[in-house]
Amino acid sequence: MDNFKKSIDEQIASNRGKNLFHVEVPASIEFIGLLVDNLKEISSLSVEQEEELIDYTAEKVLQEFCRINQYYSFGQPERQELRNIYAELFSNIRNNNLSFTALSETHFKNLRIFLYKTNPFAGKIYPQLDEDLQPVACSEYTPELQLEIMSLNIKEIMEPVLDIGCGRQGNLVKYLRGEGIEAHGFDRLPGNLPYLTSADWLEYSYGASKWGTIISHLGFSNHFHHHHLRTDGDFINYAIKYMEILHALIPGGSFHYAPGLPFIEQYPDRNRFFVSKAEHVSNSPSAGIVKRLI
Repeated sequence: MDNFKKSIDEQIASNRGKNLFHVEVPASIEFIGLLVDNLKEISSLSVEQEEELIDYTAEKVLQEFCRINQYYSFGQPERQELRNIYAELFSNIRNNNLSFTALSETHFKNLRIFLYKTNPFAGKIYPQLDEDLQPVACSEYTPELQLEIMSLNIKEIMEPVLDIGCGRQGNLVKYLRGEGIEAHGFDRLPGNLPYLTSADWLEYSYGASKWGTIISHLGFSNHFHHHHLRTDGDFINYAIKYMEILHALIPGGSFHYAPGLPFIEQYPDRNRFFVSKAEHVSNSPSAGIVKRLI
């Protein structure tokens, strides 16, 4: 299995950063060249092994999409659809149903349709760009900087803590746990750590009166703002989740996030929630703080 996974990694690396919407990309690259060549023995795999390989491939491709643009959104139905695309590809390779050229063309078309369907904004911005794309910046910041930006005093943090969009390494969660604070985090592509969970923030169940502190640095609120500005944005579901997050706080608990969200912050019930801004930190986005009163 390791050799098969290695061939998948090589295939993805060979197409790394390619613009699926560029008119010349289909003619300039062979989307599955290495894969077909290295998976000639796919018929030797058991059903369970092939299923594992399909899952592995779909997850790796999803990581590449999100590396290129952090604003791509893939819920569970979309993840399943991408998996189906690779199940079809593997089936065609195993059964030798199509020529190499037909396999490549069909797979390229399926991926492009998938992105058009799941993230329509990509079809508007990427056809005009170059064949090779530069990723939309997405970094994991130091715990100390995140705490400073969101005006959090580690000695006063109310437990338990939830970090929304904690990043692959979960740096802030790891730091807080090292300080003896009960902290958990989730991200769509987290590392393999027991206190990190794989989840989409629009699908995650936050619970009711469960968390002392909820944090999201350049995560949920950043994407909420992005959808608020887009004509095809999913801003209604973001607004619903924003309110759900507030009600997931225990009385006295608070939601700290950057950037701030002035367009939604006027709506929480002022009898139940106190809305404020974090003290400004130079060269950083303004942060919002909502504290649950009762």
